[in-house]
Amino acid sequence: MDGHADIAINWAGGLHHAKKREASGFCYINDIVLGILEMLRYVPRVLYIDIDCHHGDGVAFYTTDRVMTCSIHKFGEFFPGTGQLSDRGRGKGRGYAVNIPLKDGITDELYRSVFELVIDKIVEVFRPSAIVLQCGADSLSGDKLGELNLTMHGHAHCVQYVRSKNIPFMLVRP
Repeated sequence: MDGHADIAINWAGGLHHAKKREASGFCYINDIVLGILEMLRYVPRVLYIDIDCHHGDGVAFYTTDRVMTCSIHKFGEFFPGTGQLSDRGRGKGRGYAVNIPLKDGITDELYRSVFELVIDKIVEVFRPSAIVLQCGADSLSGDKLGELNLTMHGHAHCVQYVRSKNIPFMLVRP
């Protein structure tokens, strides 16, 4: 946040299921939350985008208007069982959580159109000072658990699209 890096990447992170008082989904500490809390010491608003096939439940800042979360994840009876369209935050954070549950087998083209439309609107309305993007590999084609069917090009497009916004940016990947 001091201008020494154009892009920050945490290759060992992205542990988006851990909660304040419990480990969950193979995540024992939520490095993303810690990073966002540090960012909030320097900037007023952070946008967190999660494109892992699981809902980013541990990063859902549901009670603040300083963090907008956008989780694009697999729909249905799937761990962690959260992230419905109706989960939008509460109190001061009402409306600052966007959940996009998707069905199996989505193509890069359809994912791209959803991603761009949603991110454009969020950036326009929320006007983030920094963006954190979590690129979980389990949304990629061939993953037996995720089955979302994205290619590496689909993931790369999301990264490039966020970078094109010219907003300070941190990339994490579990």
